[in-house]
Amino acid sequence: MATRSTIMDTNSFRAEHAAALDADERRLTEKRSKLLGDSYRLFYRKPVHLVRGQGQYLWDAHGDKYLDVYNNVASIGHCHPAVIAAVHEQMQQLNTHTRYLHGRILDYTEDLLGTLPAEITKAMYMCTGSEANDLAIRIARAYSGGTGIIVSQEAYHGTSGLTSGVSPALGSGQPLAATTRLVPAPDRYRVDAPDLGAWFAAEIQKQIDDMAAHGIQFAGFLADSIFSSDGVLPGPAGYLKEAVEVVHRNGGIFIADEVQPGFARTGEAFWGFARHGVVPDVVTTGKPMGNGIPVSGLLARPEVLAAFSDDIPYFNTFGGNPVSIAAAQAVLRVIREEGLQRHSLEVGGQLQAELAKLAERHENVGDVRGTGLFIGFELVTDRASKTPDKALALDVVEKLREQRVLTSVAGPHGNVLKLRPPLAFQTHDIDWLVSALDTALSTCAQQRRNAAVPA
Repeated sequence: MATRSTIMDTNSFRAEHAAALDADERRLTEKRSKLLGDSYRLFYRKPVHLVRGQGQYLWDAHGDKYLDVYNNVASIGHCHPAVIAAVHEQMQQLNTHTRYLHGRILDYTEDLLGTLPAEITKAMYMCTGSEANDLAIRIARAYSGGTGIIVSQEAYHGTSGLTSGVSPALGSGQPLAATTRLVPAPDRYRVDAPDLGAWFAAEIQKQIDDMAAHGIQFAGFLADSIFSSDGVLPGPAGYLKEAVEVVHRNGGIFIADEVQPGFARTGEAFWGFARHGVVPDVVTTGKPMGNGIPVSGLLARPEVLAAFSDDIPYFNTFGGNPVSIAAAQAVLRVIREEGLQRHSLEVGGQLQAELAKLAERHENVGDVRGTGLFIGFELVTDRASKTPDKALALDVVEKLREQRVLTSVAGPHGNVLKLRPPLAFQTHDIDWLVSALDTALSTCAQQRRNAAVPA
């Protein structure tokens, strides 16, 4: 029997939850089941019917207001007026593909490349992070001459044929490619190693050696630098440097998947990889880039990209279209004008400090970690054993939903709350989130005590 997908199935609605829904919610879920493919999932045992968003807030069909602590699609905030205006203006003029000359894509590319290390000078555009990572794998194979790709044990990098083959988070129903190898996540909370960087580099070398033993030539290491699907694992700044050196020594490339840690989210740097002092060979982007408008990108060292692009034409009909690029340019401008990188660092630091205080009052909180507005809140049965408590995490998520706070879980055991609000999240929102978490943890603990008392 296939194992469930940690990113799709852990916090999801299932048929047995339908009895608790009101008539309208039941009608909609039944209609979805009838009309949409069965691969889709809804969040929560009692799904949320959202109809409007603004900044860090969302409203449901009943008019109830929610605090969004999960959404990095609308990264700078739901329905940001600057993005709306840019898309509306460009849509009135032209929207077409990249096989005609258009200045906007060139201006944006110059601007975007200006945020990256000087060694990265070329860009290509797609619509989704999956497409960007798919192309990155093709480039890695063309440049290295190999096929083997290394990812972390609970990685998620997309839904295409190539990217699903390097996404163990999709569950065993989606088999990994024979050329994929997994390394354990660099989890400082659980890994007992004096030097996390040296330990992780050694784990990558083990998998490269295993590839060689099976006649597979190594092509590259693909990772998001905060290891989001593995449970939000920022680790100490700089620890990835040794791993990247191992990758290069063995003829492979480092692909930095910046769909989640990029665009100012980590606060310490504009890009997640930058806090480690490394220069990737390829950088991929996705959701946050257009704040809800489908656009993604691949940025690369020219000599690495040339191994692919000198021989193989690439065309993506909607990738880099003027409307999507207008949205992306607006996002860059807003990040600068609103100081969102500094904001993420400062407000995220305040939030993490308050969560650490909360953890002192609740024995089931094992670890609070993160950087900027990207925080993992790990729940365990007890601190001594560090045994993951998935059931508690799922109950807490549902209790938060009752208090109009939206988030979900991550990690191989589904026991880490993934706190990743839009960058519009403000200091005054901290109390709502922390108070709701406090109530949820207290309520769940009391319910467990009650259940343990014999009738």
